[in-house]
Amino acid sequence: MNQKLNVPEMASAAYVHIPFCRRRCFYCDFPVSVVGDRLRGETSGTISQYVEALCREIAMTPTGQPLKTIFFGGGTPSLLSTKQLQQILATLEKHLGIAAGAEISMEVDPGTFDLAHISGYSSVGVNRVSLGVQAFQAELLQFAGRSHSVVDIFTSVELIHQVEISEFSLDLISGLPHQSLEQWQDSLDQAVAMMPTHISIYDLTIEPGTAFGRYYKPGDQPLPTDETTVKMYQMGQKVLTDAGYEHYEISNYARPGHQCQHNRVYWENRPYYGFGMGAASYIDGKRFTRPRKTKEYYRWLDSGGIIDCEVTPPEEVLLETLMLGLRLAEGVSLGMLVGKFGEDQVKEIYKCLQPYLDKGWVEVIGERLRLSDPQGFLFSNVVLADLFEQLG
Repeated sequence: MNQKLNVPEMASAAYVHIPFCRRRCFYCDFPVSVVGDRLRGETSGTISQYVEALCREIAMTPTGQPLKTIFFGGGTPSLLSTKQLQQILATLEKHLGIAAGAEISMEVDPGTFDLAHISGYSSVGVNRVSLGVQAFQAELLQFAGRSHSVVDIFTSVELIHQVEISEFSLDLISGLPHQSLEQWQDSLDQAVAMMPTHISIYDLTIEPGTAFGRYYKPGDQPLPTDETTVKMYQMGQKVLTDAGYEHYEISNYARPGHQCQHNRVYWENRPYYGFGMGAASYIDGKRFTRPRKTKEYYRWLDSGGIIDCEVTPPEEVLLETLMLGLRLAEGVSLGMLVGKFGEDQVKEIYKCLQPYLDKGWVEVIGERLRLSDPQGFLFSNVVLADLFEQLG
């Protein structure tokens, strides 16, 4: 195989995992720690201890170029106090640097913050928030195990608009138990009416070990049928693009100029730091995931926080580049593929994808290889599985 891998570039993006939640949602398989409804910020010794450990990990990290994007995910980062968030950002600034105009994103849940909190987050640098709405129907929120109400959603959106945070994203889930097409249409319409700059739509995945994994089997009622979930995807694509949102990634829509720059780092298979319990990083060609449980994460830190793993093999880099890049509407650059992996490898990719080019699921536009929208996106798992089987 004709390989032409370049020297790995330096990371300028950081993901920071805040694992605390009031309760665990029934579909969630992320590494989280449940703290209940009353504890948050400095009132929780558990959260304070974790913030100290997180800052210790950041301080142990070799310096690189200043960060252009930072993403606080979870869990529920909006259970942090402004002081704790500022402490983490100050540590990142001190040890890695934060570029001027950096995108600083924070996931927030309805009902977990008030005006003082959201104003505080904005004052210390957060310029993009992602609100975990998921549904606009009380019964669906209850079925999903969410801790917020529909009223909380409207209150939270009003606070976000009041503070005038420049980038506001909203998350929805399709394919929830008992969810109808009428309810999905209503959620889409209400989301658009709230005027976010960005909307993410995730199709429910039943993960082993979750409450949903115990309750339901994929394809069984009360989960919507495959036919219904396809209609939900098509409906989402039509409603949002008709409303002026660009469908720039399989699950993501944005007003022109408002794509999530941090997530593009993942989709373009560029390097990034990961900090905190269960966080993954991709540095110097190595992928490493930290321990998913709190005590194990602390023990890993106490032992020096050593990242001991092999450089990702070239064939895996190729598959990752295709799997991630084909999620984007513009797909992947053929010139980039030739430059990194050689002409012979690109010929093999074409050979594998020929049936899907014939179906219209895959397209070549200019010098870019992409999935068609919506059909190619709908059948992306089929296309990618074939690539992995033939090229892996």
